[in-house]
This record gives sequence, C-alpha cells and structure tokens, in this order.
Amino acid sequence: MSAIPHRTALVIGASRGLGLVLADELVRRGWLVSATTRQSGGELRAHADAWNGQLTVESLEMTSPAQLAALRKRLEANHCRLDLLFVNAAIDRGNLPIHEVSTDMFTEVMITNALSPLRALETLRGLVVPGGTVAVMSSDQGSISRNTEGGYELYKASKAALNQLMRSYATRHAGDGQTKLLIDPGHNQTQLGGPGAPLIPQESIPAVVDVLEAQAGAPGLQFLDLHGETVPW
Repeated sequence: MSAIPHRTALVIGASRGLGLVLADELVRRGWLVSATTRQSGGELRAHADAWNGQLTVESLEMTSPAQLAALRKRLEANHCRLDLLFVNAAIDRGNLPIHEVSTDMFTEVMITNALSPLRALETLRGLVVPGGTVAVMSSDQGSISRNTEGGYELYKASKAALNQLMRSYATRHAGDGQTKLLIDPGHNQTQLGGPGAPLIPQESIPAVVDVLEAQAGAPGLQFLDLHGETVPW
C-alpha cells in the first residue's frame, strides 16, 4: 500500500503570534509547511529546527512584489504544490481618529493589510492545486455591519478593504476550483491584539485549522470565524 501523501501549506507571515502558532498546528496535524518571515533566525527558525524537516522557513517581505516573485520561483524550482496558501499579515498604528492619521501612516497600513495580501495571492495562487484553499486572516473589525463601537478606525478600514478586495478576487477567479476563505480568529493575546484579549493563539488557532480542514473543497468565498460561523460583511 502506498503512503498517503502529506498535505502541503504555505503560511505567509509566521514569525510570531497567530502565524507561528498556525504553522505549528498544521505541522502537528501532519502537514508539510513552508512559512515566511522577514528576518532570519528568531522563533520560527527555532520551531523549524525542532520539527525535523516538516517546517521550512522562507524569507519574505510581503510588501515587495520582487520578493514575492522570487519566492514563487524558489517554490516552483522545488516543484512545490500547495493544498493551502494562508496569508497572515497585519499591522496597527494605534487608536487614532481618521482625521489625525497621516497620509504616510494610512498608506503603510493599507499597503500592508489590504494590498499586499492580495498581491501575495495573485503571485502564488498558481501553486495551489485544484480543490486547494487560499485563505487570508481577516477580522470582525473589518465587518461594516458590526462597526457599532468607536476606535481603531484605520485598522478597521484596512480590514474592510481587505475583505472587499477578496470579494473581487473571488469573483475574478470564480472558476478556478479553489476554496477561498477570510478567517476571523477572534481577539487574541498577540502583539497586535494586546495582553488583555480574551483568547490566546494556542486556543483559537486549533479551532481555525478545524475550519480550514472542514471547508477544504467548498466552493465560493466565505468569511468565517474560528467556530466556522459566518461573519457578516
């Protein structure tokens, strides 16, 4: 009997926090995982060393189209085919009302949180097998209908823009046979979420992976939370 092949995943943005725990959780479930970081060494490298080849590290500055193209070439040279492409990257520049946000700050957050994840999908989607999944870490902060409390206006706007761009992506590639997901992992204790958040990644990310695995092969685009429930747009 031939061995069942490993499922393969690429996690963009895994140097710490949710992305690092996601890479670990996938490996724990038997996936072969490549994960990216902007800097060499660090926690991701230590985790990769501990996983004995199941987790490999790639260098990537996601906001650089040239680095995205170089990553694709490296993966193609290794005949990489992905069952899951997951983009996890976001920044927050504080709780300012929008009229106090500088143009440079607005541009930086929108490029990192909205434009670059879609560039990553467009550059790397050809490595995803038919029936595979492309997913992006979003947030219920990007839900327009749930925006009933003040604060973090720029971050919310960037996630709403991400969600809208993902809708456009899904429309443009409706016939490619790939599952498309926006994931709200909940409010977690990370550098972005802060120490007072109600969840920790070690609790939320296994639930997120349950959703990813359960939705594999599903048609269309869905915006789901860590329990697999639909998040309103």
